[in-house]
Amino acid sequence: MNRKNILITGSSKGIGLETAKYLSKSHNVYITGRDENILAKLTNENNFKGFYAVDLCSNDAPKNLIENLNTNIDVLINNAGVYFYNSIDKMTQDEIINSIKLNTLAPYELIKLTVPYMKEQQWGRIINIGSISGVMGEANASTYSMTKASLIGLTKSLALELAQNNITVNIINPGWVDTELINNENLDKDFSKSEIIETIPQRRFVTPLEIAKTCEFLISDNAKSITGQSINICAGLSLGF
Repeated sequence: MNRKNILITGSSKGIGLETAKYLSKSHNVYITGRDENILAKLTNENNFKGFYAVDLCSNDAPKNLIENLNTNIDVLINNAGVYFYNSIDKMTQDEIINSIKLNTLAPYELIKLTVPYMKEQQWGRIINIGSISGVMGEANASTYSMTKASLIGLTKSLALELAQNNITVNIINPGWVDTELINNENLDKDFSKSEIIETIPQRRFVTPLEIAKTCEFLISDNAKSITGQSINICAGLSLGF
């Protein structure tokens, strides 16, 4: 497959970084995040094609991102997201607004900005990184579940809208992934790793590499008939326990 220009948001750590590293072996990968120094270091270490430091919650951030990259995007992977764990009555207005901006509005706007070129060349791949919480719901994570569920609806709608342009749109819904999140101090107050493992049928965390390899497949021509799909990579978590 010819090298494609791939933009991955939220790619300075976790799932985004692992996906960027893996896909950069065969494609031109552009990464984003908030810390310019970290992005520059990662780009040099991994031979990424480029980077842009941006807070996707700020005004006109998606537009500025695309303009500053100054390249046509063949593959968009909307990975950036924010997770707040709190009861609904304790959720702040800023947390609610930032969840909507980063988890829903930013992906929507980035798709809107990158689709014209994909339509022009009659080829494109859009992959949204959702969450199993958007599929099943999660207590005390209402804004996260709400915004990730909205990505599923967006994915299905755009898959229909863009099907005749040879553009596929899919969403990957990870369960518990072995990243910095499971070592988060605030989360650890409520759950230990061993308690989380007990809720997962396979009794293991999903690895970021599993997500990366699924992205690789969805980009390939072998997956050209797969569109509008909500793919749960959760070690059986969506099935109950």
